[in-house]
Amino acid sequence: MSLLIAMCSFALSMSISPGPVNIITLTSGINHGFIRTLPFVAGASIGFSLLLFLLGVGMSLGLEVLSPTLVVGLQIIGGCFIAYMGISLFSASQDEGLDTANQGQNLPGFGKGLLLQWLNPKAWIACLSGITAFQVAQSFSLLVTFTSLYLLICFAAISCWAALGNKLQGAFKNPRNLVRFNRFMGTCLLLIAVYLLVSIHLI
Repeated sequence: MSLLIAMCSFALSMSISPGPVNIITLTSGINHGFIRTLPFVAGASIGFSLLLFLLGVGMSLGLEVLSPTLVVGLQIIGGCFIAYMGISLFSASQDEGLDTANQGQNLPGFGKGLLLQWLNPKAWIACLSGITAFQVAQSFSLLVTFTSLYLLICFAAISCWAALGNKLQGAFKNPRNLVRFNRFMGTCLLLIAVYLLVSIHLI
């Protein structure tokens, strides 16, 4: 029982802490509402859990799942993808307003949520940290248990950010305030992207 509690605590702390996924989720909750943000939440949750499971299987087979070359590749591609998401958010039109029909082009969906997790080096490190800490690579049943718990907790934790965004919609009924917020959050994503690229001395 103590092991399960530790797994749940780890999953919750990693899933609910601020990061690119939760920044996008919060912003989508404000712009599009809770329900329309859920596909992105589902994609991010399934994407992370699938990555966790596959890395666990790879480590159980003795594979080197995180080589230096792969880390660099993830930082380059992940940084570029996060920058793309940031630019899209920063350039969102003031005329779109809250939850209007022509906002669909900027609505993050299931695919973007899943892809963002797979291209995020921090997600890979979080997976490997959990696998190592709880030694789940040594037992397939334990790996399945950890992955299943993580999926449920990850979905619930990220959903909290979508719910928070939905609650804050009233504060952004003024289109100008919404644009300022989108630009601020877009800038945050761009700074994360720059950090990923600077950390490998590309800039």
